[in-house]
Amino acid sequence: MPVNALYRDDFHLSTCEAVVTAIHEDGGIELDQTCLYATSGGQPGDTGFLERADGSKITLGQTKHGAAKDIIIHVPLEGQASPAVGEKVVLHLDWERRHKLMRMHTACHLLSVVCSYPITGAAVGEEESRVDFDMTDTIDKDEVTAKLMALVDQDHPVYLQWITDEELAANPGIVKSKNVRPPMGLGRVSLVCIGENSAIDSQPCGGTHVATTREVGQIHIAKIEKKGKENRRFRIRFGAPGDDA
Repeated sequence: MPVNALYRDDFHLSTCEAVVTAIHEDGGIELDQTCLYATSGGQPGDTGFLERADGSKITLGQTKHGAAKDIIIHVPLEGQASPAVGEKVVLHLDWERRHKLMRMHTACHLLSVVCSYPITGAAVGEEESRVDFDMTDTIDKDEVTAKLMALVDQDHPVYLQWITDEELAANPGIVKSKNVRPPMGLGRVSLVCIGENSAIDSQPCGGTHVATTREVGQIHIAKIEKKGKENRRFRIRFGAPGDDA
């Protein structure tokens, strides 16, 4: 059954009550609502645990979508107990891991502002993220880092605006990615906006993000790789330049 994905409206929600609505043959658990993000758009799914009424825990190693985007499956680690359909549980998010992913995902958006080329691929990670651009220009990684940190230090607000699927279809130019479809099919699409009145950026994205650019923290471009004649891969890492030397 369709799940109420609470994270879509509150990226900082780390726990919620829920009711088990289905158990899959492989042990996957569906809930009536969740604060755990399901793998999508280059961002890994969340981990965490279910707390049962008796205080015991079911550790979750993966959160993913089912056959449709409105189905979210929480996959326990091997050997964990299985709850019963109808059981009430409390869902706890591994917040430290999620916050790293939120910071990284927002950093990827900032990179797309600094490097205004079509995006051909992206992957968000806890310690390193990558964004691939359709470009042939030579660009200095330290210069890109300086521009990124300027945006971080300016402490721009990061927030959501909602548009309908139809509005997005009528304005395809707002999509920066060449090969990743925006999160359509649920009737509304979230625009991640950076800066007052979207002055810095606005693009469709279903991922999770921090509240201000300063929350991203210290980041740098560790490497720019040539991946084909017209493709450049930028690797973003936490810390200052030279920390990973």
